[in-house]
Amino acid sequence: MPFVSPAALSAEPDSAGGEVEVLHWWTAKGEMNAADVLQNSLEQQGIGWKNFAIAGGGGESAMTVLKSRAVSGNPPSAAQLKGDDLQEWGMLGFLTNLDKVAQAEHWDQLLPPVISQIMKYQGHYVAVPVNIHRVNWLWVNPALMKQAGATVPDSLDAFFDAAEKLKAAGIVPVALGSDPWQEVTLFESIALAVLGPADYRRAFVDLEMSQLDSKKMVEVFRQFNAMRQYIDVKTKAMEWSDASAMVVHGEAAMQFMGDWAKGELTAMGKVPGEHILCIPAPGTQGYFTYNIDSFAFFKNNSARQLKAQEMMAHTILTPDFQRQFNLAKGSIPVRSDVSLEGFDQCSRASAEAFSASEAQNTLVPSLSQGLANTSYVQAAIFDVVTNFFHSKNADPEQAAHRLARAVKSAR
Repeated sequence: MPFVSPAALSAEPDSAGGEVEVLHWWTAKGEMNAADVLQNSLEQQGIGWKNFAIAGGGGESAMTVLKSRAVSGNPPSAAQLKGDDLQEWGMLGFLTNLDKVAQAEHWDQLLPPVISQIMKYQGHYVAVPVNIHRVNWLWVNPALMKQAGATVPDSLDAFFDAAEKLKAAGIVPVALGSDPWQEVTLFESIALAVLGPADYRRAFVDLEMSQLDSKKMVEVFRQFNAMRQYIDVKTKAMEWSDASAMVVHGEAAMQFMGDWAKGELTAMGKVPGEHILCIPAPGTQGYFTYNIDSFAFFKNNSARQLKAQEMMAHTILTPDFQRQFNLAKGSIPVRSDVSLEGFDQCSRASAEAFSASEAQNTLVPSLSQGLANTSYVQAAIFDVVTNFFHSKNADPEQAAHRLARAVKSAR
């Protein structure tokens, strides 16, 4: 692939200059290290960085602030957007067309089809992908498993067997924070294990009522409900990074979380895959739930600002940035030609799993991370799932009925 110089991306002959105000929600320690890679990469090219970080691992607070800024006519230069949010912002006419950069650098050939189609609105690139996260990971403290005489689980039945042994030994089986998206992360891994990739997509992407209100979905809720007894109340009112710390410090044995958790493990001096094990969420071996972080750029009348935006888009997909950023973030590069030398064994396993799942059509978009459907449908599912999880009289069959009705109303 020919190299396209940054100067070729703009009609202006001089250096890019300018400044980008970047809205994101990378505020945990490992995530901030990754954001610093992007900031430093841009500043080295003469582009100023105005950090606009909004705390909240799921991005809900960031989206609220973004909507307020955009409606008032003062959006940031770039914002962390993904999934159907890109379609919604594109439909409203806020986003900059990135086809000039994409065509010059052959994004259609560079990116896996499942990623490139997410980055487009009506066939035009409006966002640039930063990474690929695998969401269906289970993080395991092997010392605690050994202490309890438990085996690392490879199925839901094996998980409950291990959880019982951990609980009997006085060890918290699962660390889980209190954000709704964390609860839905757990739910979607159970759903993938019970439904399989095809029915998962029929339920949460195609929104087929027969799948949402089915016996298999009742079983998803039943298994989800059974998880509650293995989550200690002391793990409530915590961020996801605090739950990761519980696993690292031996306060809990397992955590269902995407591979962004690796950034936290590394920041705490642990080697992912060695000190803390990474295994597919029980029952999801051979499947890959993906979350794609991406940046979209908001329209601006300034030629200098547009040039800075194009430079940022160019930089994100350079091999060096892809390598350095994903080493810090815990994810894997979107470019398959980036060497994984120096990446931990969890990243290498993730890259292999992505390639295999892409070939076998077992890739599924993350429901908890907003990749599966619109924000309206996602909100409806979140309400049903979290209300069920916190109900003292949770009824799996009723929950499946409510899920179908809620999704039908939100479509």
